[in-house]
Amino acid sequence: MPSSSYPVPRRWRTVPTERTLLAVVHNVTAATRLLDVLPLFAGDPRVQVVFTCPDSSAFTRGTQEYLAARGIPLEPWEDVVTEDFDWALAASYGGDLHELRAPLTVLPHGMGYNKFLETGEQKTGSQKPVFGLSKQWLMHNGEVIAEHHVLSHPEQLTRLRQYCPEAADHAVIAGDSCLDRLRDARELRESYRQALGVTGEQTLVLISSTWGQLSSYGSGPDLPQRIAQQLPLDEFAVVLALHPNIGQGHYPWQLKMWLRECERAGVIVLPEEDLWQPAAVAADVTIGDHGSVTYYSACLGTPVLLAAAPHDAVDPDSPVAALLRAAPALTDENLADQLRTATQPPALIAATSLATSVPGQSAALLTDLGYRTLKLPPPARPAGFIAFPLPRVHRPEPGAQWVRVRGDDVTRFAATTPEAHLVVHVDGPDPRLLRRADIVLGDRFPDPGRWIALTLAEFPGCEWAACPAGSGWLAGSRDGLVVSFTGTDLPQAVPSLLYTRDLLGLDFPEELPFTAGGRKHEVRLTVHYG
Repeated sequence: MPSSSYPVPRRWRTVPTERTLLAVVHNVTAATRLLDVLPLFAGDPRVQVVFTCPDSSAFTRGTQEYLAARGIPLEPWEDVVTEDFDWALAASYGGDLHELRAPLTVLPHGMGYNKFLETGEQKTGSQKPVFGLSKQWLMHNGEVIAEHHVLSHPEQLTRLRQYCPEAADHAVIAGDSCLDRLRDARELRESYRQALGVTGEQTLVLISSTWGQLSSYGSGPDLPQRIAQQLPLDEFAVVLALHPNIGQGHYPWQLKMWLRECERAGVIVLPEEDLWQPAAVAADVTIGDHGSVTYYSACLGTPVLLAAAPHDAVDPDSPVAALLRAAPALTDENLADQLRTATQPPALIAATSLATSVPGQSAALLTDLGYRTLKLPPPARPAGFIAFPLPRVHRPEPGAQWVRVRGDDVTRFAATTPEAHLVVHVDGPDPRLLRRADIVLGDRFPDPGRWIALTLAEFPGCEWAACPAGSGWLAGSRDGLVVSFTGTDLPQAVPSLLYTRDLLGLDFPEELPFTAGGRKHEVRLTVHYG
């Protein structure tokens, strides 16, 4: 019976585990999929899980830190290949997997196997390899590497027989763990939406990008910012989910610098790699590309618009290729209307049927496969998948807003728009906008009246200044008018109403109703002096 000395020799262990499972982590993306599946076994006190990294991925950087943040150390690859393990589980190919001394099971780390991925070994005129299906990945010296090659649908087996018939006998159709978790989470949709800061009937737009120059982000790094700047802030909320390889390929700090303007436009940039799942469940529409997040969104019934559709980057017989052919393209015209009216065409619904042939069964099928490989009877009550945690993120309020007031309707944008005035928060990073502002907003200061007076003096182009005060807000005009107001969860819009009414010579009633993003508000005003 195989017996590993990791993490310490058995005689030093507190729990007398019977089997050792080796988790082979190629990069952060693969780690997220393995951590989807490992809870099926990791809670069993008979099983010790050990982690290693083959250091073969171009995006290995960040993997150790990602795992360390979850209390997971990595054992050196050169050490684990000298040890016997009862089972090895990976969510990617690459590296010297053939050196492992354990039966190896390989899961897909995304939605099936779709992308062409060059290995540098192809000869002129040879067939482009599909990652996870072609011999370049699945075989070594004429031998199939994995004991089990997990698929989610028979269509993948058909293509596997085409690309690498030798591996067909090793194929196991065990469903899609990620999709099953996403579908199980739909009952928590409203919880996820409110955790993301979505209010009322706001439309939540998920912008997704896989990695590479053909992706939606690679082909247009300013795309998230451009989208956010075109949408009314109170009608739409925008979340950005980027493939981990983007940050690791450029350094996380560099990516953060590139995304600063995006966040200033009010976009929620998801700070963790595995927060895209609750965002996908919460979304009303997804803007994406040929990545798995786009396909999974479509599988949830979410309308999809394609910001990039690189047909040559995917196997034309794959489900993702079918999605690229079926989903409508995003255009630059009337973006808000595109998002309001987006639906799923029948061809897209048909493409999503290829995601899994055993919906809802992946936990049971993988549990059975794992315990058979470990040669252990499954627990009396087998573990299931873990629910996605609530996304603890902050939805940024744009530091500069262009506000249009028509009657009692307020529409706020993150970029200049016709018939709008400029509202800037003092915490905004661009002093040029502050000097142009019609209205300046402040934080909660100890002396709000003094702050208003001195702010108006410092910025001669500013007509009104407002900030929180007591249980409400205080606003003051250049003409000496001071108004306090309470009663709305959108106080930053009220100074625009005051500014407009003052400009038009209208009075200030005790109760002032207004609408923003389709939601009705009512604010109570108290005029102190004029």
